[in-house]
Amino acid sequence: MGFKCGIVGLPNVGKSTLFNALTETASAEAANYPFCTIEPNTGIVSVPDKRLFLLSELAESQKIIPAQMQFVDIAGLVSGASKGEGLGNKFLAHIREVDAILHVLRCFEDDDITHVENTIDPIRDAEIIETELMLADIESLDRQMHNISKKARANDKEAKADLLIMEELYKHLSDGTPIRLLNLSFEKVKRIKVFNMLSSKPLLYACNVSEKDAATGNNFSKLVFEKANKEQAETVIISGSIESEIALLDDDEKSEFLKDLNLEESGLTRLIRAGFGLLNLITFFTIGPKEARAWTLKNNSTAPEAAGVIHTDFQKGFIKAETISYEDYIKFKSEQAAKDAGRARIEGSEYKVVDGDIFHFRFNV
Repeated sequence: MGFKCGIVGLPNVGKSTLFNALTETASAEAANYPFCTIEPNTGIVSVPDKRLFLLSELAESQKIIPAQMQFVDIAGLVSGASKGEGLGNKFLAHIREVDAILHVLRCFEDDDITHVENTIDPIRDAEIIETELMLADIESLDRQMHNISKKARANDKEAKADLLIMEELYKHLSDGTPIRLLNLSFEKVKRIKVFNMLSSKPLLYACNVSEKDAATGNNFSKLVFEKANKEQAETVIISGSIESEIALLDDDEKSEFLKDLNLEESGLTRLIRAGFGLLNLITFFTIGPKEARAWTLKNNSTAPEAAGVIHTDFQKGFIKAETISYEDYIKFKSEQAAKDAGRARIEGSEYKVVDGDIFHFRFNV
């Protein structure tokens, strides 16, 4: 389970409430005061995927195992976090350990729940967090540039190349532009990962609204959508209060509850899928009478890399992959029928996995 999405935001915006609903537990204390979450709580959630259940029905699988991803509830940041305000250094360190950021923004008014900035303004809140991430990156770059400058002066080629990239990043950050919004070459993006820049991490906005605004959003969430569109980022509307209630219901009750609210699915379902996409992940399946299972893989990965997700020995001894697309499996209603129709393929080590591929791996250990 290597993919982590960190839940961040100012104090009292609903992060822990959302995390509790995501994991259907009360492991994170949701309280009306800042810093009620100090150590990050981690929860593993199943990724909703109707395809897996349709495949399992056709194969009459005894067991269903969905793909999973991790969410980390990180304590609320405040203005000045990069300078240590509000235990900021510790919290920023937790963000460095995640692969993507889910930024929860308060888009509801409630006099009983205090706001650390005293007023409701999701755009201001987003900018506070973004600024702290950029300031932390500037400080980190300062240290890294100082450390490699001697190597660069000694004509170390890699150090010189890194220093040029760092200087470019430093300028953009100083101008107020987070790294994730820069139009950088593939080579630079790959190298920047080594620098572990906070503002380079992919980001998803979650607008936490009141129950009455869950289906349509409100004026606050509209402002967030406008900001996200400019950044080519994704936004999900979610109501923490609704999700907390839904988390305690069984499937039939959930459906009825959502129907009463004019919602087709829960905000958490949309949120998990969006987080999955944010991490640039795809799903492949292994289907049989014993088990139907969804596996998680980085997009643009090869068949041997997919085999390695199941077991490292599969990748080391990879020979070939028997492959059927999800669409063909559903169309012909079984693996054998798809094979009889000539829709099964044998793919080699160069094959790039397509989302929804169904595999049988041949390997030799």
